[in-house]
Amino acid sequence: MRLAIVGCGYVGLVTAACFAESGNDVICVDIDQAKLARLEKGEVPFFEPGLGEMVLRNFQEQRLVFSSDIEHAVRESAVIFIAVGTPPGPNGKADLGAVFSVARGIACAMNGHKVIVTKSTVPVGTTDQVSKLIAENTSHPFDVVNNPEFLKEGSALDDFLKPDRVVVGVHSESAGKLMADLYSPFLRTGSPIMILDVRSSEMTKYVSNAMLATRISMMNEMANICERVGADVQKVRLAVGADKRIGSAFLFPGLGFGGSCFPKDLDALCHTAAEYGYEAVISTAVNEVNARQKAILIPRILKHFGGRIEGKTFAIWGLAFKPRTDDMREAPSLVIIEKLLELGAHIQAYDPEAQVTARNVLGNRVQLCEKNYDALDGADGLIIVTEWNAFRNPDFNRMKLLMKSPVIFDGRDIYEPERVRAEGFTYYCIGRPDGK
Repeated sequence: MRLAIVGCGYVGLVTAACFAESGNDVICVDIDQAKLARLEKGEVPFFEPGLGEMVLRNFQEQRLVFSSDIEHAVRESAVIFIAVGTPPGPNGKADLGAVFSVARGIACAMNGHKVIVTKSTVPVGTTDQVSKLIAENTSHPFDVVNNPEFLKEGSALDDFLKPDRVVVGVHSESAGKLMADLYSPFLRTGSPIMILDVRSSEMTKYVSNAMLATRISMMNEMANICERVGADVQKVRLAVGADKRIGSAFLFPGLGFGGSCFPKDLDALCHTAAEYGYEAVISTAVNEVNARQKAILIPRILKHFGGRIEGKTFAIWGLAFKPRTDDMREAPSLVIIEKLLELGAHIQAYDPEAQVTARNVLGNRVQLCEKNYDALDGADGLIIVTEWNAFRNPDFNRMKLLMKSPVIFDGRDIYEPERVRAEGFTYYCIGRPDGK
């Protein structure tokens, strides 16, 4: 099948590469010429395991091409995916300007029947607005479909190639059949394609993210209570997760969630609810708990150092909002860093993949180190923010020799307290008695 994907960002590029990998001819469209030139060399502008190799392979085999010419892409394709950003506005409402701009461009370029797919995460009712906008700008027949993405940064290729399910919202049976045919190579193991009405499809993405975010904030709140009552959240987590009604996923306490999806999607969901006269109390609380959780280590750091950290040096391990990505959007590391800098501390930070992102975001306010142990040199304390595997089994003796004082503030509970304390460290973590 001949496809066009408008938007070479995270969702668009993963979608384009995976469809090309399954034998489709794909034109990936973007207005950024420099980005297109890099992509033709297999240089992906963000870190996602395996994506660069897949992009380069399909480009070399001419199943995947890159272009800034949306008119050509639309005319050459049967299905056009809109995969541009929907960033939050000042009030949390999703900014749909790019989606509507692309929809107009598609309408003006159409030369026959097309299936236009909203792949971007969009509030309920957006796909109908896109359909109306296209109808106002073309006389050609078309179908508009919603097809939300469920990609986790760090495992996006597996998520696309081996999905739990594919959700599609349609107005016509023929559009549903076409989408089923398109996705059939990824569903051979029996995962379902779920053909819904458009608004239910749009809502599914928000409900999924809201449910997952709620589990995280709920577990973080329980961790905070565990500390105060003398319980161990790690033992509680395992016992609760053994209940088949609940399961073990997304029950890890820590510094809260970040990234490009959960925070903005919760905001957009709350805004949509308000537009329809409903107060989304739980979803609002999830974001409030998460915002508080990101800074939960700060009082412990201050208490340990007698209320003042001016002139102190802190090592930070992990800057990305989660492992296996270089994405720092809404990352807990940013909240911690800003507060430490405000209090007069110096920061030496390391992340396996987010060094370039961190330089762009933080400038020269933070010393970025080449290796994780480099960040420990002369540090008054270590703060673990992202649970990269490379941090799980360090050389504690080497750490003590490098650090000015052996204290660890573990925001992800990656160590066993007894072991770390036996190595001679003062150890603070999340959700265990006394927080240490």
